Amino acid sequence: MKVLNLKDIEDILVGCTILGTGGGGSLEEGLEAVRTAFSQGYEFKLLDFCEISEEKYYINPYFCGSVSPNEEKKELSNELVMAVNALEKYMNVEFDGVVSIEYGGGNTGQAMAAAAEMGKYIVDCDAAGRAVPELQFSTYFVTGKPIYPFSVATQFGDIGIFPKVRDDARAEALSRFMAVGSEGSVGMADHPIKGNLLKESVIPSALSYAGKVGKAQREAMENGLDPVEEIITAARGYFLFEGVVSDAQWKIVDGFTVGTVDINGIENFENDKFRIWYKNENMISWKNDAPYITCPDLICVVENSKGYPITNPNCKIGDKVAVLGFEAHNLWKTEKGLSILNPRFFGFDMDCSYIKNNL
Repeated sequence: MKVLNLKDIEDILVGCTILGTGGGGSLEEGLEAVRTAFSQGYEFKLLDFCEISEEKYYINPYFCGSVSPNEEKKELSNELVMAVNALEKYMNVEFDGVVSIEYGGGNTGQAMAAAAEMGKYIVDCDAAGRAVPELQFSTYFVTGKPIYPFSVATQFGDIGIFPKVRDDARAEALSRFMAVGSEGSVGMADHPIKGNLLKESVIPSALSYAGKVGKAQREAMENGLDPVEEIITAARGYFLFEGVVSDAQWKIVDGFTVGTVDINGIENFENDKFRIWYKNENMISWKNDAPYITCPDLICVVENSKGYPITNPNCKIGDKVAVLGFEAHNLWKTEKGLSILNPRFFGFDMDCSYIKNNL
């Protein structure tokens, strides 16, 4: 177990946002939540994967909803604490630690702040290894672990307990409906699980990995190095494209932020064009109008000069950006993983296109 200092936490959140494929909530709000908790004297205790107690229970708190630029709801971790406490009471258990449901400055930061406030461990793992738009997109689903019982809490103080649902897609529909009726966001606590099953259901050491990425970006800026190159080295990533945003369109559809980003190439990509389609997170890309990298592999956009992550839908015309790619965890490339996280799930008549087959 490691007690994190504030710089450790900030590096983790920046790394989670870089690897978050444009989603995972507001980095600024995640940073504010952890800084507030840290300033109040709460400890952030990172539990090594090998230290998970097999007979104790663990839980995944996060926010579910959509985000518009400069219009995010002021989120502290109250709704997450409410959701976790309600589920503990319903199940008559005490959760030993909190698990990140997806990479993202907002959701990972809020989960870490909630864990600190409740005196619980933050487990060094993640249930996606990227950010994802729907509840069924988790390694729990891929490994056959139920999402229920789960709880939902709103900013208005409403709390709902779902003892059972038909499947993860049904949980998604129910919680998304509540988010739409609650100014776009609700707090969730789901996948309560014993440690012995947790170990086989998530991506180990995921937060430490993200911390290395955030540290690489920070130290590059401190030492006058190229942050994009340092991120790629730290995260074993790929340089997909470099250019200037020429168009950016988005809208809210059924509680999701859906949009496209068009980029005109510069430097080695002069005269090339790149397009990204996202549903909360970046899922499909095209290079010169031909399908390029797709989910489940990661498509990530950062500021070209600083390597700082840009979340959806915050790309603006004229922004100079770099598009980075990272290979998804192998769980996503199993038959079960590909049955949900693929272009056809999102309505595109194309097969998955992986980084390793394009570069």
